[in-house]
Amino acid sequence: MNERATATNVRWILIGWIFLLSAVGYLDRVNIGIAGGAIMNEFHLDKVQFGWIQTFFVGAYALFQAPAGRLADRFGPRKILALAVIWWGLFTSLITVIPALASAFVLIIAIRFGLGIGEAVMYPAANKIVAAWIPSRERGLANGIIFAGVGFGAGVTPPLITHIMSIWGWRASFWCSSLIGLLAGTIWYLVGRDTPREHPWVNPTESQLIETGLPPAETVPKARLSWSEILSNKDVVVVTLSYFTYGYAAFIFFGWFFIYLNQVRGVDFKKSAVLSVLPFIAMAVGSSFGGWLSDVLSKAYGKRTGRCYLAAVSIGLSAILIALGTRIADTNIAVIYLAGGAGALYLSQSSFWSVSADIGKHSAGSVSGVMNMGAQTGSAITATLTPWIGTHFGWNSSFLVAAALCACGAFLWLFVNPIESQSEAQRERLRTASR
Repeated sequence: MNERATATNVRWILIGWIFLLSAVGYLDRVNIGIAGGAIMNEFHLDKVQFGWIQTFFVGAYALFQAPAGRLADRFGPRKILALAVIWWGLFTSLITVIPALASAFVLIIAIRFGLGIGEAVMYPAANKIVAAWIPSRERGLANGIIFAGVGFGAGVTPPLITHIMSIWGWRASFWCSSLIGLLAGTIWYLVGRDTPREHPWVNPTESQLIETGLPPAETVPKARLSWSEILSNKDVVVVTLSYFTYGYAAFIFFGWFFIYLNQVRGVDFKKSAVLSVLPFIAMAVGSSFGGWLSDVLSKAYGKRTGRCYLAAVSIGLSAILIALGTRIADTNIAVIYLAGGAGALYLSQSSFWSVSADIGKHSAGSVSGVMNMGAQTGSAITATLTPWIGTHFGWNSSFLVAAALCACGAFLWLFVNPIESQSEAQRERLRTASR
């Protein structure tokens, strides 16, 4: 019997559960966009104020990416991620107890800022799991599955939240989101472990399969990078800039797409809930397929092709489809183009996280935290800038700005080379540790 036939598959059980945690994270994030109309009416907020609420959430999410990654590196992703998911549940429910007072706007901002701090842990901690559990040849697929949770969670949210709202009101939809998060975080703590050697379900065959598949540097214990090494790494800087453009474009779909359909294109509430699911379905499919394709291309042609060139082509295609979607008057056809742009964008998702795991190794949480700070900075800017551009120049201009940034993000990937991404200081540290 061969090695693969006798190995357990605990690593894929953990990746599957992180997929669910990713979905829960986006349920807690996107629910306010679906309930936005009801919340704005109850608390007498306009679109610009609502944009500031989105901005403070994403701002906190961006600012705490790197610290969250360092926490995952220091204390382990199992504990940190479990605490984070429970945190999401608590802060998601807090908005439901705010009275309709003049100070409600400030209170909502504070609560969403707190939620952003907790959600910042999700993907740096997940990337720490990938770096410890997933052989290099499987990382594209693993990251593709994890980020398919983004599309799945964001896609399930509109029909789920609108259904609950239509029966029990918007507050009940937030209570439901909160309970799901508390349950998911508890189960993760029971099932997850930081490394394969710590997990009782992993047999020696799977443990050996994982260890032999990790990049050589990862076999050296405690080879963590300093902040100066991370921030001076050319590839980290370029990937972070590209992820900024990615985050800017992606957040239009998460933060504004439902409202765009309902209030700008004039689609009724229920149909908006249906149409707004399409970009997220495309994201889920694109993320999984892109991860698989990245591994196939990396195996056949090397990581430069499988990670970098695939990302460049995918993000470039997204720019074209988003731009075309703005030129179409028929809403149904426009949504298909825009959803295609979202799906093409997510074809590149695993490239970002696979490359950051390869660069970071034992500091994968910190490196991916810095990278994701770039994406969330872009998201924070679009949360406020998108409605401003839409008000002054039209909503087509909002999407065209996102398309132009995608074109820039695609171009940046041509300068990334994950094979040569280690700094000389890290190489010296690894040589010293191996003596």
